[in-house]
Amino acid sequence: MEGKVAVLGDADFVMPFSALGVDTYAVGHEREQIVKAAEQIVREEYALLVVAETIAATADEVLAATEAKATPCVVVVPFTQESEGFASEALGRVLKLATGIDILKSS
Repeated sequence: MEGKVAVLGDADFVMPFSALGVDTYAVGHEREQIVKAAEQIVREEYALLVVAETIAATADEVLAATEAKATPCVVVVPFTQESEGFASEALGRVLKLATGIDILKSS
């Protein structure tokens, strides 16, 4: 599958991806800025979106609408601080969608 890749996060998170030539969206922690960038990414029809966990919960209000679609494939990545658990939850939702089973469910 061919397609564009986007990375959404703060400046420190997106910088290494920028060096690889990937489209990056550096945002602060303001809700409006994150939502605006997420909406633009959805409009641009990226195939893969890498999101920093620190802003994923805010971006999720826009990205949740794309969850049932094949693209963009959204990958939430923890970065520089203790994981908030959002990355694991997002992965669990994708795996359940793909397999029909909640394989990350804790017993």
